[in-house]
Amino acid sequence: MGVLEKIQQIQEELARTQKNKATEYHIGLLKGKLARYRQQLLEPPPGSSSSSGTGFEVSKSGDARVALIGFPSVGKSSLLGKITSTKSEVAQYSFTTLTSVPGVLQYEGAEIQIVDLPGIIKGASEGKGRGRQVVATAKTADLILMVLDATKGADQRLILERELESVGIRLNKAKPNISFKLKQNGGIKFSSTNPPRYLNEKLCQAILRDYRIHNADILIRDDSCTVEDFIDVINENHLHYIGCIYAYNKVDAVSLEEVDRIAREPNTVVMSCEMNLGIQDLVEEIWYRLHMTRLYTKRRGVNPNFNDPMVVRQDSTIEDVCNSIHKDFKSQFKYALVWGSSAKHSPQKCGLGHKVHDQDVVSIVTK
Repeated sequence: MGVLEKIQQIQEELARTQKNKATEYHIGLLKGKLARYRQQLLEPPPGSSSSSGTGFEVSKSGDARVALIGFPSVGKSSLLGKITSTKSEVAQYSFTTLTSVPGVLQYEGAEIQIVDLPGIIKGASEGKGRGRQVVATAKTADLILMVLDATKGADQRLILERELESVGIRLNKAKPNISFKLKQNGGIKFSSTNPPRYLNEKLCQAILRDYRIHNADILIRDDSCTVEDFIDVINENHLHYIGCIYAYNKVDAVSLEEVDRIAREPNTVVMSCEMNLGIQDLVEEIWYRLHMTRLYTKRRGVNPNFNDPMVVRQDSTIEDVCNSIHKDFKSQFKYALVWGSSAKHSPQKCGLGHKVHDQDVVSIVTK
C-alpha cells in the first residue's frame, strides 16, 4: 500500500470515528500517523533533487517576500499588476499563470517581492495539478496573501487553509507552548506546569513510539495544548509559521451587508481590482504585517536623508544593520551613535547588540 492510500485510509477512519472521551486516544494516534505519512509524501525520493519539477522557484530578493495564493481566476494577476510594475498574464479562465511571476512593491523605502504563484487547487498537497511546487515556494515567504472571491462561499478559504496545513504551513499561529527535547537515554519524561485538558502522558508516549522516539523530555506549559500541537512540536523542523492576510476580491459584486460581514473577520481586507477599491488599504496592511523597521543612516557632519530610509527586520540590532550595509562592515566597527526612541539620550553611543527602533537615525563609526 502506497503513502497516498495510507493517508486516504486514515482520513476515512477519522471521518467515521465519533469524537468523544472514549475515542480521544485512538483519534490522537490516527492524527499522529497522518502527520507522519504526509511528511513522507512531501519528502523528495532518495537520489532526486528537491528542486526538480517545472521551475517554480524564484530567487528571493528585496527586503521581504509575499506569496499570492488562491484558486484560479480570483484576481491574483490583476492585483500584482495594480501594486507592482510587473504585468502577469490575465484572462478569464483557469490556470492563466503557469509559472511564478515575481514583482516588486515599492513602499516606505522597502522593496517587497510579490510572487504570483499558479492557481492552487483542491488536492494540491497530494500532488494534483502543480500544487506541490506552489506550496513549496510559499514556504519561503515572509507573508502569505490569500486572494479569495467575495462572490463565492467560505469553502474556498477552508480548502486552501487545509491544503497549506497539510504541507506544514501554519497560518497566523504561534508555536505551541511545549518544550520537547530528545535525549540519548532515560526514556520519556512527561511533565506540565498546569495539567493539560486535551493531552496525557499515555497518548504522548504512544505517538512518540509511532515516530520511533523512545527518549525525550516533554514539558507542557499551556493547559490548552492539543494533540495537534504536540504532533507539530515533534515535526517542528518541517513546519513554517507564516502570517496570512485574507484579501477578498470582487466586493463590488456583493451586497454592502456582505462586505461589512467579511471586513470584520480577523486578518481580512476587502477590495475590488476592477473598481480599484481597497488596494491602498491592502498595501498598508502588507507593510504592517511584515513588521519592517525604517532607519536613516547619517555620516559625521552631514544631515540624514529622510527620503531614503534603510529597511531592516523588526528587532534588528546594530550588528544586523552592519551586515545589511556590507558583509565586511562589522569587522571595522568601532561604535554606533543612535538618535530616536531606542536611545536613552540623543545621541547614544551603542555597541553591536543594541536593538534599533522604527525611524531611528544611526551613524556607524569605524576603526
